[in-house]
Amino acid sequence: MTYLLIAVIVGLALAPLSHFLPSRQQRKQANLRETAALQGMFVEFRNLPQLAKTQAKPDSRVIYYGFRLKASRSKAPRKGAWQRDEQGQWRPLGQRLAVPEALMQMPAEVLAASVDEGSCGIYWREAGEQSTVIQIREKLGAWAEQLQT
Repeated sequence: MTYLLIAVIVGLALAPLSHFLPSRQQRKQANLRETAALQGMFVEFRNLPQLAKTQAKPDSRVIYYGFRLKASRSKAPRKGAWQRDEQGQWRPLGQRLAVPEALMQMPAEVLAASVDEGSCGIYWREAGEQSTVIQIREKLGAWAEQLQT
């Protein structure tokens, strides 16, 4: 009886600590982000690029995976954004820019993409697996190389 009472007391004392353990989803996200970092990408929270500032509230579940770009020496600044519509087709946001070939080959989980002077990357909800991250890395790497030549 004494041992049972001690076990219950220890269990009650340790129960609040279980809130600090990562959930399955958190472990998956950490694994995807680690895979991206090991593949040379950086990960940050960014809002989806939008055509108008008056659109709905930003989706906090969207993550940006990108590659850093060297500063361009050309006079034309690198800037553009594309978003995938409901049919899965890529559409430019803002300016009428051609859709980069690398985007056409992106996994279906990718929601949008953008390029600016500092980086090129994609926006997604981390709905894939490690193989998806590696596929994204291959396509983003090719796009980054194309932008820097």
